[in-house]
Amino acid sequence: MKRYAEMTLAERTAEYAAVKASYEAQKSRGLQLDMSRGKPGREQLDLVTDMAGVLLRPEDFISDGIDSRNYGNVDGLPAAKRLFADILGCRPEECFVGGNASLQLMYDAVAKAYTNGLLHSEKPWCKLDTVKWLCPAPGYDRHFKVSQSFGMELITVPMTPRGPDMDKVEELIRDPAVKGMWNVPKYSNPDGIVYSDETIRRLAAMKPAAPDFMLMWDNAYCIHEFDAPFRPFPDILRLCRENGNSDMVFEFASTSKITFPGAGIAVMATSEANLAYLKPLINVQIISYDKVNQLRHVRYLKDKEHTLALMRRHAEILRPKFRAVLDALDATVAPLGIAEYHRPVGGYFISLNAMPGTAKRTLELCKEAGVTMTGAGATFPYGVDPQDSNIRIAPSLPPAEELRQAIAVFCTCLRLAALEKLGI
Repeated sequence: MKRYAEMTLAERTAEYAAVKASYEAQKSRGLQLDMSRGKPGREQLDLVTDMAGVLLRPEDFISDGIDSRNYGNVDGLPAAKRLFADILGCRPEECFVGGNASLQLMYDAVAKAYTNGLLHSEKPWCKLDTVKWLCPAPGYDRHFKVSQSFGMELITVPMTPRGPDMDKVEELIRDPAVKGMWNVPKYSNPDGIVYSDETIRRLAAMKPAAPDFMLMWDNAYCIHEFDAPFRPFPDILRLCRENGNSDMVFEFASTSKITFPGAGIAVMATSEANLAYLKPLINVQIISYDKVNQLRHVRYLKDKEHTLALMRRHAEILRPKFRAVLDALDATVAPLGIAEYHRPVGGYFISLNAMPGTAKRTLELCKEAGVTMTGAGATFPYGVDPQDSNIRIAPSLPPAEELRQAIAVFCTCLRLAALEKLGI
């Protein structure tokens, strides 16, 4: 194949006609395929369906002398704390176990800072003239929406192959109005980047001007390898503690892509001092989360090693899906010089950077052909990608045959958009 930028106008015109014909044929199939979110597929959910039967007898619901069916223990069952501490490498007393969504715990932590202030806040953030938040990008759209929902000023920090640009971060945190920073440190959404040891060290050692700065550590993919052995990861709580920043970090994780996304359990891990401050505030809004589900997960997952064994079964399902997407991109897109993309070995996404100015058009064409993907710009603050380039691909949900059809349509649309941009 010849690179599109090297083609003559006549060659591009002929190529466009051929690709357009392929597109019309794909469009005529009336497809309705969804690749918009990183949802586990049916096969993955079927892996863990037997979890529903682990609590059957009345005595099964008792854990550490606590009846999981009753009120109380707003911060979660001790056994659930021990499970998450084992997985994350932190201490059980640093864990607050909630309901099915880590995003809810993230939102709630920010909301408490806004309405009440944090342990080291001079005043609630709602009393401040300006609150700024650092957003490594490309990043997770729902993170950005949490900050935006509170009227914060979102500041883009470029991502590098080692994580966020730390020179930029260390410059920005000199401003006392900068109150926090989002992070997906392992297999970042969407790039699949693993923060380097140096990046993690510098983050843990930061001295922000704001005494109530929140280092939000969304460790969503902490055990989510699909094409590589499990990679151990540093305990950010310990590193922050060793750097005199015990109260700065708030770590989050969940079982959303381990068991059931809609019926899992989630954790917020932070200093004991932070938990002592936040627990009474949270207890106003809820007496307890679903401890029966917490115990169900404890009995089913057991410990880190048993959970990693389950994740290897998930990987057997995910690996061929990711490879199918990458193989299609390698064969039909890479030789044309119209896009660059990451090759993740964990997480749930493939991040592709199309020719600048073509992402929206590519996804518009996909939608017309019946393939739904994450909207262009979603991976940047305010939903605005300044290059109109980044596209997040989520291969996990569609069955194999549907995935092959969807990625074929995507590659065709990418080619059409590039040819239109170059001129035909």
